[in-house]
Amino acid sequence: MDETGYRDRIDRLVEPGERVLAHATAGVANGAQPPVPPDAAPPEAPGGRVHVGAVLFNLISPLIVWDRGDRLVDRVVWGVAGRGAPGSAASRLCHALNPPNPELAVRDVVLAVTGRRLLACLSGPTTVLSSRADDARAVARTAVVWSASRAEVASARVGWHRLNPKRLRVDFTDGSWLAFTVPIAESGRPLRGIAAALSA
Repeated sequence: MDETGYRDRIDRLVEPGERVLAHATAGVANGAQPPVPPDAAPPEAPGGRVHVGAVLFNLISPLIVWDRGDRLVDRVVWGVAGRGAPGSAASRLCHALNPPNPELAVRDVVLAVTGRRLLACLSGPTTVLSSRADDARAVARTAVVWSASRAEVASARVGWHRLNPKRLRVDFTDGSWLAFTVPIAESGRPLRGIAAALSA
């Protein structure tokens, strides 16, 4: 049984003859992430050393944004959520799932594995207090934002990371990797399904 409501939509998004083996809603894990791909590079931040005051501002007020301070705080508090060179598979995947979001809408990340590919999808926008009709519209607007052939995936496994026992790590053949998690209260079974399908 599909508890997420996304299975029918994913079946419509895959290519003819492609069969969905597993799917899961998840989010890119908190922590230091791979760098932005070269073709999506943001404006350069001012150079220089990491200043203790800026790092403290990042800890005290998350509304104060300073790129280097954010990365350092992410690394210290959450650890590493992915690695890879700019433009690597993990870099492109991570940043495809984090598009500009000026309206501050909530979107679900849906991972799917077929016999041919690993797909990453984003749902349509919803709000925190959305109705069932809003949720149905979000599912209907789900679209594939990134895909890779199964040959590009080196391995996938679910394991412990700090206090979270349900962290999916996907390693790519270019040496990059990216981690995904679900909230602690949710089952890790869908993530284990993704890992099993990618490892088969």
